[in-house]
Amino acid sequence: MKLQLAKTDGLNTFTAYGEGYVSVNGVRHDHNLAVLPNRLIPEWTQASFDSLTLADFELLAGLGAEIILLGTGNQLRFPRQELLQPLVRAQKGLEVMDVPAACRTYNILISEGRKVVVGLLLA
Repeated sequence: MKLQLAKTDGLNTFTAYGEGYVSVNGVRHDHNLAVLPNRLIPEWTQASFDSLTLADFELLAGLGAEIILLGTGNQLRFPRQELLQPLVRAQKGLEVMDVPAACRTYNILISEGRKVVVGLLLA
């Protein structure tokens, strides 16, 4: 098996995370955001987990990613079924995890060249 170093130069990668924040390429963010390899969407939603809307998931579904991750803060929480309709219509799956796991998973997926978006609930 041939092994190669992951190529993430020039792509958005998580460089740190902690209580209520993440760092992307060394820049700290403490508000909800969505991250794609070549794009940041600051304050992707103003919602807390309990106030997420269809529009929040429509935005994620429309970004052209093959994999959609949702980081739900410090604990794993699953969104209400009705909120997933935009993803069902777009034939996209959703992987739900806490923020640290979402950051690590995103970094692995982009190192594999995958089209991924992660929506993070930090506030």
